[in-house]
Amino acid sequence: MNLYRAFATVGGLTMASRLLGFARDILMAAALGTGPVADAFFVAFRFPNLFRRLFGEGAFNAAFVPLFAKRLEGDGEAAAARFASDAMAGLALVLVVLSAAFMVAMPWAMVVLAPGFVADPEKYDLAVDLTQIAFPYLFCMSIVALLSGVLNSLHRYWAAAAAPILRNIVLITALLIAIALGEASRPGAGYILAVAVTIAGFAQLAMLWLAVRHAGFSIPLSRPRWTPEIRRLVGLGIPGLISGGITQINIVVGTVIASLQAGAVSYLYYADRLYQLPLGIVGIAIGVVLLPELARQLRAGRIDQAMDTQNRSLEFALVLTIPAAIALAIAADPIISVLFERGAFSAGDTANTAWALRAFAIGLPAFVLIKVFQPAFFAREDTKTPMYLALVNMVANVILSLALFYAFKAAGWMPHVGIAAATSIAGWLNALLLWSMLARAGDFAWDGRLTRNLVIVTAASLAMGIGLLAVMPYLDPYLAGAAPLYERVAGLAALVIGGAAVFFAIVTATGVLRLSMLRRAA
Repeated sequence: MNLYRAFATVGGLTMASRLLGFARDILMAAALGTGPVADAFFVAFRFPNLFRRLFGEGAFNAAFVPLFAKRLEGDGEAAAARFASDAMAGLALVLVVLSAAFMVAMPWAMVVLAPGFVADPEKYDLAVDLTQIAFPYLFCMSIVALLSGVLNSLHRYWAAAAAPILRNIVLITALLIAIALGEASRPGAGYILAVAVTIAGFAQLAMLWLAVRHAGFSIPLSRPRWTPEIRRLVGLGIPGLISGGITQINIVVGTVIASLQAGAVSYLYYADRLYQLPLGIVGIAIGVVLLPELARQLRAGRIDQAMDTQNRSLEFALVLTIPAAIALAIAADPIISVLFERGAFSAGDTANTAWALRAFAIGLPAFVLIKVFQPAFFAREDTKTPMYLALVNMVANVILSLALFYAFKAAGWMPHVGIAAATSIAGWLNALLLWSMLARAGDFAWDGRLTRNLVIVTAASLAMGIGLLAVMPYLDPYLAGAAPLYERVAGLAALVIGGAAVFFAIVTATGVLRLSMLRRAA
């Protein structure tokens, strides 16, 4: 398998999805702004997403993919298909019970998820309704995560990476319908979007099921069975479940604290969407490709190849992530303004969101490093070490979120920025702990090529940042909110293209990025 081509496939499709996601968020900002309907919908969408990441993409995939890859590599497709069938049956049973329980208990669960909403009964009731409508998304996307693991282990990356594009198309359509019906900034828009979330989930499930069939891999439907393989899956999955749960608690803690400040949930959402673009393109691409590839290499005893795969993955991550972090921090205001500042989204919202983005940008390289280091544990069927480190991360995040939120509030300056800053600090702590544990076990060592390229990439990123600071004052008239939209878009494009040109000129001239790498990715 060509590692760079796999990264390019997943990263390219993820970028397409995120660009559509930006179009969706631009429409959403114009239609909902940062008002009560926006806060209610974002909380509603986050709740099933929390459990999706916990049961689907998190604990389950961390345990399932290495075991599936082992069956596929050692026992053949028939044995792997039986294992996938048993895993899907068990997961479906858990999801149906969980979804039903939470949909019934949602009025009480919302008190914990967004306590700040209790003081506003209309916002609270709307958030409960929207969450109940959107909750079937959990079932669909958890099964999608299993099917994605199957396809990725078969080196069929495109369908799983393309599925979110379908979700964004459905949500954009829903937003256009809401605007056409005159429901912008009204509860009706929230209900339309919540229904669209569930529809999008079933659409993605159908797409991935057909992709698996098209790949010539049949997963028979079966009743849940307690087999030795499923026992092993559960044994590995429980530490991963706890680890994923801890990670998601960090998200919930942020939401709970943010609900105490009007508009803060929305500020953090829009900022999160922007830093998630490079994280999605780079981090998710690496995580998707790296786990099944490492699992198969280690299963075959190709230890040196596995070490090189980890180094090249980290190299690929840092080449794109470090400059992205610096660019987002420096150009946060014009980026937010051009993308979102229209309709119900004001200049004040831009300033609040931009500072949250800067705080998130500090942690962006750490979040990507985590995507590289965690698969190294999971591929070795070690889900306990990431669990312990995630526990440390959770404690740090909770303490820092509370401390910085109230410290910023006491100082009279944007309390929500403290939540974003806490997330970044905790991310760096987690990344450093993962790296140190891998290095101590002899499972990861930086090679000379990686060290050299990291120094050059950092220097090139700083040079790009200096260039952005020098040019931005000249582009300010074209980026200001009063300028025509086409001028603002052109000004932002000039800023992005110019900064990227400086960075890639340096890394190409120094040999960090070579044309041969690009040809291999094509």
